[in-house]
Amino acid sequence: MQALWMVLGAFLFASMGVCIKIASADFNAAELVFYRGLIGIAMLWLLARSQRVSLATRYPGMHAWRSLVGVSALGAWFYAIAHLPLATAMTLNYMSSVWIAAFLVGGALLAWRPSQANPQPAFQGPLVLTVLTGFAGVVMMLRPNLEQNQALASLCGLLSGIAAAFAYMQVVALSRIGEPEARTVFYFAIGSTLAGGVAMLIVGTSPWPGWRGLWLLPIGVLASGGQLCMTRAYASARTQRGTLVVANLQYSGIVFAAFYSVLLFGDQIPPIGWIGMALIVGSGIVATILRTRAAPGTPAEEH
Repeated sequence: MQALWMVLGAFLFASMGVCIKIASADFNAAELVFYRGLIGIAMLWLLARSQRVSLATRYPGMHAWRSLVGVSALGAWFYAIAHLPLATAMTLNYMSSVWIAAFLVGGALLAWRPSQANPQPAFQGPLVLTVLTGFAGVVMMLRPNLEQNQALASLCGLLSGIAAAFAYMQVVALSRIGEPEARTVFYFAIGSTLAGGVAMLIVGTSPWPGWRGLWLLPIGVLASGGQLCMTRAYASARTQRGTLVVANLQYSGIVFAAFYSVLLFGDQIPPIGWIGMALIVGSGIVATILRTRAAPGTPAEEH
């Protein structure tokens, strides 16, 4: 059953991407972040109340840092969705697992101190190969976009994956000190609303587009629904193998996004782009396997 929850969550996130792409014709990224957070606040407050979970926290600094990096990832991702094929933007955001593997390799090298007992740093061959494969996939997938003068959007997509990796690691830290998922996501929604509001003061707001403004509602609803499904999936996976299956099924969201991208928006993704996407998905799965074996039971990533 946990597998179905994860697939449903991935589908909801991909569907949210469709709504973002449509709404981006009338709203800028700051407005999308603001309204996504505002709707999320209402839904998560109701969820916390129904579960009788207190929203008071003893770790405001950790939540503030999580919100900062999470909102950075969200804003960059929304911009990428608006200007890139949906499947490309979704894949770049899911690069977070590869970036985490890169951080692990870099952290091991930085922590190494030469000694007689340890003259060379531990060679983490599988992780290094995983990272290099993921980066090769990025080069292949972004090459067509760079040729179409979409360098800024491609860069934002990459940055969204990097920031999402930092946000994920902060979510893991909050989980380990006992913060409930609903509380963590609630404060992220508050951070999204505040950051989006400040950004709107800087970049300005768009004229209200009439009934098309209703596209903002499913963005918040689908985002909250997707997060709840993923949370239920991880909660239902009580073994390391189950957690591993659930973690890898999140990549089904890229498949859904690819169908949406081609069928709804008529995006033309060349063969080299599809190959690059496959390399990123494959390296992400391997990175998740290596990470789960090292630290099983980690929580779901958030969008």
